[in-house]
Amino acid sequence: MADSTVTHRSAKPAAQEGASRLARNYHPLPVTLTSGKGAWVTDSHGREYLDCLSAYSAVNFGHANPELLAVAHAQLDRLTLTSRAFDNDRLDEFALALTNLTGTDMVLPMNTGAEAVESAIKVARAWGYRVRDVPKNRANIIVMDGNFHGRTTTIVGFSDDPSAYRDFGPFTPGFRSVPYGDALAIAQAMDENTVAVLIEPIQGEAGVLIPPAGYLADVRELTAARNVLLICDEVQAGLGRTGATLESERQGVRADLMTLGKALGGGVVPVSAVIGRGDVLGVLRPGEHGSTFGGNPLAAAVGTQVVRMLETGEHQQAARERGAQLRAALDPLAGNGLTAIRSAGLWFGIDVDPSLGTGRDVCMRLMERSVLAKDTHGQTVRLAPPLIVTADEVDQLAEAVKAALHA
Repeated sequence: MADSTVTHRSAKPAAQEGASRLARNYHPLPVTLTSGKGAWVTDSHGREYLDCLSAYSAVNFGHANPELLAVAHAQLDRLTLTSRAFDNDRLDEFALALTNLTGTDMVLPMNTGAEAVESAIKVARAWGYRVRDVPKNRANIIVMDGNFHGRTTTIVGFSDDPSAYRDFGPFTPGFRSVPYGDALAIAQAMDENTVAVLIEPIQGEAGVLIPPAGYLADVRELTAARNVLLICDEVQAGLGRTGATLESERQGVRADLMTLGKALGGGVVPVSAVIGRGDVLGVLRPGEHGSTFGGNPLAAAVGTQVVRMLETGEHQQAARERGAQLRAALDPLAGNGLTAIRSAGLWFGIDVDPSLGTGRDVCMRLMERSVLAKDTHGQTVRLAPPLIVTADEVDQLAEAVKAALHA
């Protein structure tokens, strides 16, 4: 009989003394932040920076927003978590406010953007089997090349970015990827078992890629004609960033389901949701889907306040005005340091001329000039300051970009 004795190797230190014990799944800029207020953050040396990433749009309303903090503090003293085994007094209020704001029927509350997308995928499949009578386990969903919907194994399985999917398989089947911006490619990929098209109205992680005019409307017409769900991922684009409450709405489209996250938590707590048609979200039955923290009272209270702030339209208007100001300041750099400028509202993807360095090089130079931004895909820098940024701060950002490009 083989010896089954387990030999335990001597444990080696996880890291040298003083080294970080964090898993290296991020490559942050060399700055350690300790506080923030408005559009500004402060590092451990007391230096201030204009935040032009806004935590990927999660901090749309600025750091330490007094309205959001007041609601959070008040709720902390009352009730923070019950699980969905019991109702809480903030959840229905949140659902009503959010559906009224977005003109939708129903809300499925979750925590993160990836969790919202996963939930939308489950709902779409269940709808396909229970409403469309698609043969069991044959449903397929069409996705776009260059997509970014999160980091779960299902989602990275239909990514075409090697850094997202490499060494993480095997992956969930049932997805077909087609070129972004090509409605005909979607039509050709559809068959009788297609239950949904999942799409970002603007591809954020890919570099703020904006589709051709009329593209999303064509996709909406196509899906409606074939009784296929249109799912718009508005986790980054939605809730004011592009100058509208919903980017799909700005493009004249009403999706069947939409995923929201990031800004929905106001930079205070993780809050996400799937919103849309009641007859689609209504296919879920008790016990089939859930989340211990999804819809918790603290999240619902903060989310409700985010909705109240968006109801006035002032943040959407600010995104349009400050975005137009920044675009006007950056346009002269096209062909003079930048090879492309893409923008919607206060959301920019600028491509750096390779002769001047990489996107990260420019982000490092911006940091030296008290501006924090994030690169993506080599040459692109994303700019997305909080929607409460002032005109003077936008001017400061534009001057910093000009200086960083030609440093």
